Amino acid sequence: MSTLYSVGLMNQTGDAFEAAGFTPDDMTKLRTFPDLKSIRDVVRGHAKIVRVEPIIDCDANPFVPDGWQVEEHIKAGQLAFDPAKISFYLSKVQKKGKVIKGHNLREELKGQPVLNANVLDYLLDNPELIPGDWKGKHVFFWGTIYRHFDGNLRVRYLCWSGSQLGWGYRWLGSGFNDDHPAAVSASI
Repeated sequence: MSTLYSVGLMNQTGDAFEAAGFTPDDMTKLRTFPDLKSIRDVVRGHAKIVRVEPIIDCDANPFVPDGWQVEEHIKAGQLAFDPAKISFYLSKVQKKGKVIKGHNLREELKGQPVLNANVLDYLLDNPELIPGDWKGKHVFFWGTIYRHFDGNLRVRYLCWSGSQLGWGYRWLGSGFNDDHPAAVSASI
């Protein structure tokens, strides 16, 4: 145990890390980080941090839930994830407050730069990257269409349930309203 740092100083440091969004897992990684001297250099102003833009492999095979099959997976190369370059697509029908059948929406989305399920799964693993304005929506990733074990086509979506982040799916035979946008990218 260190005699150099007071308990009060350590508590203040812990409070600062918590306020910055650090998790206990982050603290373990920091404690075991092999080059803490580089972090000290940043704190002292002798070095700076350059943020690495997240890259998502949209060419990789997507996650497939048990008993499902991939019906269609639109590969889109290496996506540099930037929420500012992602928009939500709604059909004209959805914008009028009405409901469009999923099969019709799928046809309408052909040729649109829809994001695939690899982006969904990356965001599930990195929830800190998800913009706050996505909460309350079911954001669909139409670049990957699955065949459910019941034979019907499904598309997966990202959603918040209370404070929990998760994913769900919707049958293409059901309706999609204005709370069901498709994630599309200008960079694909």
